Amino acid sequence: MEQFFSYLTEEQLTEWFQSYRSFGPAAAVLLPFIEAFLPFLPLVAFVVANTNSFGLWEGFFLSWLGSAAGSVLMFYSVRRFGQKRAFGFIRRHQSVRKMMLWVERHGFGPLFILLCFPFTPSAAVHVVAGLSRVGALQFMTAAAMGKLVMIFMISFIGYDLHALITQPVRMVIAIAVIAALWYAGKRIERRLHTRVSQHEKDGGRQES
Repeated sequence: MEQFFSYLTEEQLTEWFQSYRSFGPAAAVLLPFIEAFLPFLPLVAFVVANTNSFGLWEGFFLSWLGSAAGSVLMFYSVRRFGQKRAFGFIRRHQSVRKMMLWVERHGFGPLFILLCFPFTPSAAVHVVAGLSRVGALQFMTAAAMGKLVMIFMISFIGYDLHALITQPVRMVIAIAVIAALWYAGKRIERRLHTRVSQHEKDGGRQES
């Protein structure tokens, strides 16, 4: 591990980021855009690379533009093709149906909150929103604002990667912030699922 960190000199990092920058802003937008469709890709790594290659504000804007555009296109793709037979097993899944109802009832709020956190399953949020009857404008607003908060948090933490690696205090603070974001995101996700289940029970009692 020490050999790995010793290899990450400022000169080496600068060379990597200059090579990445040579691909131009299109690559900086394209990678976060693709991540909206392939969530196993490392969005955090893309954002960190963008901010260290293009500067904090330009890297943040390019990352946000790609990620938000990918979310909107993913939403419209699911909205357009969600009624096809291939999506039938997803629509019939009980937890998905509950989340669809919750999103339809509450719209902007839960979408915005979930998309604010980097470790919540954003692809699942896109699919649920696309299958639900939530308004397109509501989703686009929630996605744009939620991604704005999330991408800026990552950009601010990951900017100046060399200092982050070589200064232990900054590294500890960054790890603590990331852990707190992960924990908060998971707590909010569980609370939303609990509320969805409670609303489902309450609806069942009223019908009976």
